[in-house]
Amino acid sequence: MHLKIPFLMKIANSRYSDTAIAFATLFLRLGLGVLMIAHGNDKLQHFAKFSHSFSDPFHFGSTISLVLVIFAEFFCSCFIILGLFTRLACIPLIITVSVALIYAHQGELFGDGEKVALYLTGYLALIFAGPGKISVDRLIGK
Repeated sequence: MHLKIPFLMKIANSRYSDTAIAFATLFLRLGLGVLMIAHGNDKLQHFAKFSHSFSDPFHFGSTISLVLVIFAEFFCSCFIILGLFTRLACIPLIITVSVALIYAHQGELFGDGEKVALYLTGYLALIFAGPGKISVDRLIGK
C-alpha cells in the first residue's frame, strides 16, 4: 500500500501558484508591519522621554530624528500592513533600518544587528515584490 501525504508532497514540490505568492507577500507584509509597529509605538508613547536624547546621526536634531523614525516605524508600518503605498512606505523603513544597522549596531550583521538586517532584507524583498494581490494597492489598481 502506497501512502501519499499531500502536505509533504506540496512542500517538496518546486512549482508555485499565484495564490501562494499572494499569501506569501501578505504574510511578509503582516509580519514586518506588526513587528516593526511595536518599535514605533514605543517611541510614540514615550516621545517626551526620547526626544532630547535620541540618536542624531545626520545632525537634524534629536527631536526631528525621532519624528522621522516614528513616521517610518509606526505610520509606514501601518501602510505596509494594509498594503497601501507599499513600495513607497518601504523607502523610509529601508533608510531607518539601514541607519540603525550602520550607526547603532556598527554594521554587525551576525551579532547585535542581526534582527535589523532581517528587517532590511524583508523590506528590500517587499520593494521588489510589491504588495501582492491581497492588498489595498491592488483594490485601488482595479
